[in-house]
Amino acid sequence: MRVLVTGGYGFLGAWIARDLLDRGHTPVLFDLAANPRRLEMVLTAQEIAALPFAQGDVADSERVLAASREQAVGGIIHLAGLQVPTCRAKPLDGARVNVLGTLAVLEAARQLPDPRPRVVLASSAAVFGPPSDYPVGPLADAVRLRPGTHYGWFKICNEGNARVYGLDHKLETVALRPWTVYGPGRDVGMTSEPTRAVKCLALGRPYKISYGGLQDFQFVADVARVFVQCLTGAYHGPEAYNLRGAVATIQEFHEALCRVEPAARSLISVGESQLPIAPDLDDSLLQSHYGPLQPTSLEEGLRRTLGMFREQLAAGTLDTADLG
Repeated sequence: MRVLVTGGYGFLGAWIARDLLDRGHTPVLFDLAANPRRLEMVLTAQEIAALPFAQGDVADSERVLAASREQAVGGIIHLAGLQVPTCRAKPLDGARVNVLGTLAVLEAARQLPDPRPRVVLASSAAVFGPPSDYPVGPLADAVRLRPGTHYGWFKICNEGNARVYGLDHKLETVALRPWTVYGPGRDVGMTSEPTRAVKCLALGRPYKISYGGLQDFQFVADVARVFVQCLTGAYHGPEAYNLRGAVATIQEFHEALCRVEPAARSLISVGESQLPIAPDLDDSLLQSHYGPLQPTSLEEGLRRTLGMFREQLAAGTLDTADLG
């Protein structure tokens, strides 16, 4: 199957491309420009050269539809969007890309001939409010959503629009809510700091994660697998699903990193403030519909991340632009 991946040159797009190729599918990368630096972390030069590329702005509905038709796609994974800081600073841009861009993708899928492609779209745990708004314990997918950011509200809008397209047009849609996704290639966004900490450890440089508290750490290969499984597995209706990895405090993250590399004890430090997003989410509905989806342990995910960064450092390809 040919799969349109919007934001395909991004962090998650690169890992999803890897997973799709491993399953015998062809990712078609849709993005503003072809920049293979993240793809180079997980794909060979030959694989990258063979990938189809459709250039365009995701908010350009005509271009999304044309690319989908030209590439004869059988599925769509929609990742393109602006992160929390940009949506806070420029909410109009955030709404154009995140909301209108998602509508453009859904509308393109609706207009394609049968069998129309399923759309799996990236929502976010940012749809939830702070932990103080909820009872203690894992939260189900359908609890009240009350985010504190434009980004979170844009994602709620996207989940709702995907559901309406499912109900009104019988379009197959799935929305997924990642939390702190970490691993090589994660260099933008509010929760990219843990990955930067591991990169600095590979470099032997000090780094302080500016926040603390509890969150859900999800290794990128696991998240990529969930997206592809939700695209290819038996369909269960237009749902929005929580993802769950390793729910731990930043201090526990630090301890796991120290077990992987003792030098982290002196090089890496952490803050204290809790991010204002509920971190303890129940993924039982996702597991029931598309599982079993066993997450990588935090320690193993950190070991793999550090190992890949060290390999890049040795090869002279480690990108440090995000470290300032």
